Amino acid sequence: MKRDVKAIVKQMTLEEKAGMCSGKDFWHLKSVERLGIPEVMVSDGPHGLRKQDKEADHLGANESIKAVCFPTACATACSFDRELLETLGETLGEECQAENLSVILGPAVNIKRSPLCGRNFEYFSEDPYLASQMAAAHIKGVQSKNVGTSIKHFAANNQEHRRMSCSSEIDERTFREIYLAAFETAVKESRPDTVMCSYNKINGTFASEDHRLLTEILRDEWGFEGYVMSDWGAVNDRVKGLEAGLDLEMPASGGHTDAEIVEAVRSGELKEEVLDTAVERILNIIFKFTDNRQPGNLNMEEDHKLAGKIARESMVLLKNDGILPLKENGQKIAFIGKFAEKPRFQGGGSSHINSFKVTGALEAVKKYADVSYAQGYDVKEDKADEAMLAEAAAAAENADVAVIFAGLPDAFESEGYDREHMRMPECQNRLIAEIVKVQPNTVVVLHNGSPVEMPWADDVRGILESYLCGQAVGEAQVDLLFGRANPCGKLAETIPYKLSDNPSYLNFPGDGKTVEYREGVFVGYRYYDTKELPVRYPFGYGLSYTTFAYSDLKLSAKEMKDTDRLTVSLKVKNTGDMAGREIVQLYVADKTGVVSRPVKELKNFAKVELEPGQEKTVTMELDKRSFAWYNTEISDWYAATGTYEILVGSSSRDIHLRDAVQLVSTTEIPVKIHMNTTVAELLAEPEAKEIMSGLLKTMMENIGAGDDGESAASEAISPEMSLKMMENSPLRTFRSFAGVSTREIQELIEKLQAAVDGK
Repeated sequence: MKRDVKAIVKQMTLEEKAGMCSGKDFWHLKSVERLGIPEVMVSDGPHGLRKQDKEADHLGANESIKAVCFPTACATACSFDRELLETLGETLGEECQAENLSVILGPAVNIKRSPLCGRNFEYFSEDPYLASQMAAAHIKGVQSKNVGTSIKHFAANNQEHRRMSCSSEIDERTFREIYLAAFETAVKESRPDTVMCSYNKINGTFASEDHRLLTEILRDEWGFEGYVMSDWGAVNDRVKGLEAGLDLEMPASGGHTDAEIVEAVRSGELKEEVLDTAVERILNIIFKFTDNRQPGNLNMEEDHKLAGKIARESMVLLKNDGILPLKENGQKIAFIGKFAEKPRFQGGGSSHINSFKVTGALEAVKKYADVSYAQGYDVKEDKADEAMLAEAAAAAENADVAVIFAGLPDAFESEGYDREHMRMPECQNRLIAEIVKVQPNTVVVLHNGSPVEMPWADDVRGILESYLCGQAVGEAQVDLLFGRANPCGKLAETIPYKLSDNPSYLNFPGDGKTVEYREGVFVGYRYYDTKELPVRYPFGYGLSYTTFAYSDLKLSAKEMKDTDRLTVSLKVKNTGDMAGREIVQLYVADKTGVVSRPVKELKNFAKVELEPGQEKTVTMELDKRSFAWYNTEISDWYAATGTYEILVGSSSRDIHLRDAVQLVSTTEIPVKIHMNTTVAELLAEPEAKEIMSGLLKTMMENIGAGDDGESAASEAISPEMSLKMMENSPLRTFRSFAGVSTREIQELIEKLQAAVDGK
């Protein structure tokens, strides 16, 4: 059915149009029955449905329907698997159709600037390319079922502290390369139906009122065509927001802001066409859903199995000193820790799912082995219980292997507040310390939404990072521990040794009014690797029960223009005795020296499945954006002419193959010459260099550089030193060192400018 949305809007009263721009209640949009506009419902996500039929709230205090909790984004990003994320999206789309939900609120792609952000468990990565790829696949899957997504929180919402009022102070290059880039590819390639604006200010302007963000960048540059909704309660000034491009306010405002819109139109403060456009955008998405309703499929048992598969693909084996996989028979195993019995598998707040069932490791292991169990600690308070410790130590001592299930309790990380430190509860650290005293064969299995410090890492023989892996977490853990599945996840973020190593440490979370992003583009591994700072585990790292060999790196060209695409191919071979999946990571290193950049940046990746002894060719592509940085002089992406190194590795710190390509830029950067343009800048321009040669000789002679004798002056000022001094000198210094007047310098500037402009 083809709807004439513009005709429908023309029939609406001013009050009806204003009313469409805010929710009916917490989760529903308003209907207009006389015009056939139906009421639709949205639901929190993004890793499961949090549909609330009765008592509605934002932070998850009230019950929602029984649903399937899939692994959270902090885990799924570690899969580095686009197809898997698309499958997850398709399943969520089916569930939404079954529950008559028009939009699921997600995915969340905010960058993990600091390990302390309380909502990191909902976010994919510290890397914008990985985050955008995971988000794009997720969106594609959901929307293939004619259900909308709402990519969030747009933008620079990287902390919970004072999130509704604090201003993220961020320079344009950093904003574009790190924080907007995570959204950009997903918006352009997967075209989400909606975008959710964030609570915070950006450089002093609320995101909900930022015309440049919501209209100029999102719509005009990126081509977004859906509607922009507010995060729940993010509206500051409704009329300014509407003018900026904020179409829908959520939740309901009790009619107050609707009245403000009506008054603004009647007084002439707001053009009615602006309101009409917002309503059209909202109606287009409403009708897209209602006119394409599908039966939907909500088979929770089957979806539980998928949750387990995704969890197996996402968990990361951080350490294995020959202790894993465990043996199903003939080995006495002790499971220790409350999380073995009752795992922590999701975060707190608006994404909290009312899971229809949860399988912990203690239950799942019954299929494979008899294990002893000791609780070890209590999650209600961080206080060591001596009786529990003694029981756990005894169980460990009487076993061949102790597996400790540890991590962060719910109270340590949630929407609404940030973590205060990067440590695990002291009672759990104490437990691990006591166990390794009596049992050298100890494995730690972690449940956490973001990195933790690991003072015990060198004392245990194995570490499995589970993150928050959904309701089938225990099944996946046991499958991996016993080798029924081969670990294949890789870290989507760096795990530093301690919090103070993090690049945002001195500027997070700010003073409550502003937070300065002074680390610039050096976020996560971009900082750690460039700084050459030791880390506990690097970005992209993860072990397997098999081994892989990389070889035969080939580039489709050794020279290219920035408008060309470069094909990179290599071979990967499984050199072990177990089938496995390897994540091949492709990094680019800018060697031009034109601008300060990280030593390497992830620009593509591929996940390849290999049987023992099998070898496959992996092919990936790079385009201009793979080499470019955001140049504020031209307000566009720019790849300078020069050498770029192509690096292929199994983590950011483990590079196996490398080659180089010469790139030629087709973009000319305008050269503007003025009194403070330096000699070095002019010498870099061939047309200007020729004009400058005579003046430079005069200046060199005036400062004694032309003296070839053995005087004290010639020893103090060498020709090399003089040249460096000249290169760093601006044109205005010619008055002092070349006897040139200001007027003559201005004439020189005009001559130089004409030369470089080709006049």
